[in-house]
Amino acid sequence: MRILIIRLSSIGDIILTTPILKQLKEKYPNITIDFLVLKNFKDSIEGSPYIDNLILFDKKINDGYKNIKELAKKLNKNNYDYVFDLHRKFRSKLISNGIKAKTFTYPKRKIWKTLLVRLKVIKYHVDDSIIKNYFKAFKVLDLKYKFEDLHFPFTKQDLERVKEFGGLFAIAPGASKETKKWLPENFGKLAKKLYDKYNIKTVLLGGKEDIERCNLINNISDNSCINLAGKLSLKESGALLSISKLLITNDSGPFHIGRGVGCKTFVIFGPTDPNMFQFNKDTTLIYSNEKCAPCSLHGEKQCPKKHFNCMNNIKVDYVFNLIEKNLNK
Repeated sequence: MRILIIRLSSIGDIILTTPILKQLKEKYPNITIDFLVLKNFKDSIEGSPYIDNLILFDKKINDGYKNIKELAKKLNKNNYDYVFDLHRKFRSKLISNGIKAKTFTYPKRKIWKTLLVRLKVIKYHVDDSIIKNYFKAFKVLDLKYKFEDLHFPFTKQDLERVKEFGGLFAIAPGASKETKKWLPENFGKLAKKLYDKYNIKTVLLGGKEDIERCNLINNISDNSCINLAGKLSLKESGALLSISKLLITNDSGPFHIGRGVGCKTFVIFGPTDPNMFQFNKDTTLIYSNEKCAPCSLHGEKQCPKKHFNCMNNIKVDYVFNLIEKNLNK
């Protein structure tokens, strides 16, 4: 049996497919799994032992109606038994429609509910966790959700390049939207408190877009941090988290990378719904549970209510106490 799984982006959503990949290989040892992903997100899944062929969607080559149809035509030659579209947007639908195989998708939020959320009539509550919804697409193969056992692949070479930073704390202060970011001064004060208590520095992780934010955090922490934002690849960041004491992060890609490498993770949620995920013993949810939250699926540029209470009311001492309580569990 040969199948194609389509999940083009983004980092976290791609990593969230790994419990399905694991179960497929366990239940069907002879299955061939092809995985289609955007080229710029390939590091989220490349090297996975649960994928046989990683197919890259290169926007410079494959984007546009005609090129997407041509890609689908090429993929159709693989004679897939099934296609599983875990993206469910224009590109993925166009691709799956061009392949002569039965296509299955997962249930997304009803349009009328999304509209009411945007009109501020109701709050945003998920119907089910993302991974549970993914599994619903695989009923035809008799897969059943068990737990969120994520996997993030990296190499021995990645680990070798970051081993000098092992045994430290880690903070990933970035996120795709501003309202998903805990304030830099809070991260800075927390890093300082951790250093004063444990005499352990904190590594700051992120992309080039996070360098300035991480510089500010380090200054606030009185240089209690090591700023590696923009200096590590995604794979190297995952390797580093695998040997870190803990990760403090927003609702963002590093949250899932941390879980995927077995790092003890403390995740801060503000405007988004933490019920999108299930948390195990190594993951601690930090959430103020404001009356107006959750208000958004992906976060916004600014708080719709202008007060930003969902993040402002999460205090440094509260987070520090949670870390002390759960660090050695």
